[in-house]
Amino acid sequence: MATLRRSLRLLNAFRHERTDPARFYGPLAADTAAMAGELYRGAAGASLAGATVVDVGGGPGYFAAEFLARGARYVAVEPDPGELHAAGLWTDGAGGADGVAAVRGSGMALPLRTDAVDMCLSSNVAEHIARPWTMADEMLRVTRPGGLVVLSYTVWHGPFGGHETGRWHWLGGEFAARRYLRRHGREPKNRYGVSLFPVRAADGLAWAAAVAAAGRGDVVAAFPRYHPRWAWWIVRVPGLRELAVSNLCLVVRKRQR
Repeated sequence: MATLRRSLRLLNAFRHERTDPARFYGPLAADTAAMAGELYRGAAGASLAGATVVDVGGGPGYFAAEFLARGARYVAVEPDPGELHAAGLWTDGAGGADGVAAVRGSGMALPLRTDAVDMCLSSNVAEHIARPWTMADEMLRVTRPGGLVVLSYTVWHGPFGGHETGRWHWLGGEFAARRYLRRHGREPKNRYGVSLFPVRAADGLAWAAAVAAAGRGDVVAAFPRYHPRWAWWIVRVPGLRELAVSNLCLVVRKRQR
């Protein structure tokens, strides 16, 4: 599914993130669920039907319907009640359909028992928390042996690392935030040092390597999520990957004890 056409389609949808979120998150949700299904089939030899998928930072629930359509049991974990209700997709925080639920909780201390889920997913969340690798460890903890952790995040020095502060983040996150305030008269939604943090591609690769070295999991894949397949080699080149990878996806299978 990692074709140039798919990359261009997602890039076009990204233009509507702020003006029409549903127009952006709808295609992204469909793409994420399809990607998760392919990864799970490749690693576990089965579809997502009947699998329990936890989405860390699930927010307003755009992904819920897509995973439900694939037969998965979907649970969103989100610390911000405002985000949970932003799109009106959750009624009382418990979801509105069988097999779908939302839980208020922190990704850095997931309110789930160890070895509880088949897949633990996080999409574009790690760059918004101060200790992303604590969250990654928690994701691995709650995943059952043989299950998958799928963690993707925006790389800081990539083209979208500064989010709405644009490419000015290359001159420093604080500089970019102050510039945004001067130009728009308000703080950016993703405020550097508060809700936006510099996370490198190397950081995620180091976490995955440490997990493998400790015998806790096997690295199934590490690839630039929105790039066509023929461009995945970029991840193997230090320096270049920090600039050219907009979003790094790490896939780890938890080892059997």
